[in-house]
Amino acid sequence: MKNDISFKLWGRYALFTDPVTKTGGEKCSYHVPTYEAIKGVLKSIYWKPTIIWYVDKVRVIKNIRTQTKGTKPLVWGGGNTLAIYTFLHEVEYQVAAHFEWNKFRPELARDRIDGKHFNIARRMLEKGGRQDVFLGTRDCQGYVEPCRFGEGEGAYDKIDELSFGLMFHSFDYPDETGENELASRFWQAVMRNGVLNFPRPKACSKRRFIRKMSPKQFDLDSNVRSAESEEALV
Repeated sequence: MKNDISFKLWGRYALFTDPVTKTGGEKCSYHVPTYEAIKGVLKSIYWKPTIIWYVDKVRVIKNIRTQTKGTKPLVWGGGNTLAIYTFLHEVEYQVAAHFEWNKFRPELARDRIDGKHFNIARRMLEKGGRQDVFLGTRDCQGYVEPCRFGEGEGAYDKIDELSFGLMFHSFDYPDETGENELASRFWQAVMRNGVLNFPRPKACSKRRFIRKMSPKQFDLDSNVRSAESEEALV
């Protein structure tokens, strides 16, 4: 089954928020992308509840640079406040990822058509994505285009290892785990020769329960188009 894609991802700013910095109203970005942020990019390129995207690896192409800016985020109840956010500046990455059938969606088994979803994902990637691409937050516009993973020079190709400590990895959503709860996972992030090799979510031993949550219901005959219908539109 063809199910893998690779692409270049870049933008002027990125904010992969370290959750530790959220408590005071300020936000500071991790130095490298999180698994969940890249998964969000993949969903902006193409997604259906029939599939689950898995991020295999990310290659850092440009030097890691930060820039601090004053922002005016909305306040609950109305109005704005002043906050200082630390962004990544002028980022570029190469991403390798693949999708697998979502076995926790038996009602969509008829939509598991080999080749159809891959062809649609590839076409959407060539068009720059089906939806707007964001680099961690809606404040940071991102852009994608197909590429061959590993081509060209990267800023950290010759550095054996860089450790970023404990980082947020991803969320466990009920429609992807079969459990009626939302949880977060963490991992010890290490970049080797400019490449982050992400473990699968279940391989991240550090897990924190957030709250109870039920999956959204989908049905091919009502709120989900079949792969054939999707392909006819692209």
